[in-house]
Amino acid sequence: MIPGREQLLAGLERFAGARVLVFGDVMVDEYIDGDALRISPEAPVPVVSIHDEFQRPGGAANVARNVQVLGGQATLVGLVGEDGAAGKLRAMLSRDGVDAGGLITDPTRPTTLKTRVRARGQQIVRVDRESTRGAAPELEGALLSAISSRLADADALLIEDYDKGTLTPRVIAGAIAAATARGLPVAVDPKIRCFREYRGVSLFKPNRIEAEKALAVGIDSDQDALRAAQRLLRELGCGAVLLTRGAAGMTLLQDAGREPLHVRATACEVFDVSGAGDTVIATMTLALASGVDLAAATVLAGLAAGVEVERVGVAAVTADEVRSALSHHGAGA
Repeated sequence: MIPGREQLLAGLERFAGARVLVFGDVMVDEYIDGDALRISPEAPVPVVSIHDEFQRPGGAANVARNVQVLGGQATLVGLVGEDGAAGKLRAMLSRDGVDAGGLITDPTRPTTLKTRVRARGQQIVRVDRESTRGAAPELEGALLSAISSRLADADALLIEDYDKGTLTPRVIAGAIAAATARGLPVAVDPKIRCFREYRGVSLFKPNRIEAEKALAVGIDSDQDALRAAQRLLRELGCGAVLLTRGAAGMTLLQDAGREPLHVRATACEVFDVSGAGDTVIATMTLALASGVDLAAATVLAGLAAGVEVERVGVAAVTADEVRSALSHHGAGA
């Protein structure tokens, strides 16, 4: 059954103050904007005359920011380098109210920095500075210690996997065990490398491409999505699967006996899909942290993602913007 408007608004209100520990691959998203009015004489590429540049928290840091602006309280654990990007990231997170005390410095790697060069809004090139090697044993221990000490003040654990090396099998297992021992729900936004390390979590949120690769199937319809979700639910033994499907929306499957829910995408015009998954997992984890029904949370997450993709660049969506989207689009699958 599709949740009604009053149930959705009540669920959104319950997000206020919910405490989420976000753990995963953090990064900085950098944007360099300008005009391209001529071709370089050195190579057949445009010459971009820069008029603006700015940075935003990315990866797990963007997820934490989304938790915060949706009304929750976010604490972040992850790895950064000993560089200027780390300093900028800490400053941005402080400005947004995110507790970044769990960021651990690894002087042997750069802070992941994705630089997008755009001309009149059109991306021309992306340059990545990063290391994807797995965290060294001493850093694994530091990460687990940071997680364990902060779970006492959390209502849920959110694991955000961007395959940048922070989430090793040892750290994943330790983080899930620590949260489970405290009776806390665990939500995961996975990447393919560690897909099956996340057994037994409360919510598993792959996207369509990741699920297709992991299961060696095509997902082109609601029935395909349902079959894929059923396999993941069975093979991973998790509490619920939320399969995000881009323009086709999302499919939620909870434990046996619950009807699947297919929620359609709500965006009127898509400008940039980067960050939509971050918005969805932040919304769903706030629901787990605050006891909101996952069906209602899925509808709210769909509305929030619809707001996000109508913007250019990675962005966080506020609770007021979700309320506005609910008024505009209404509830429904």
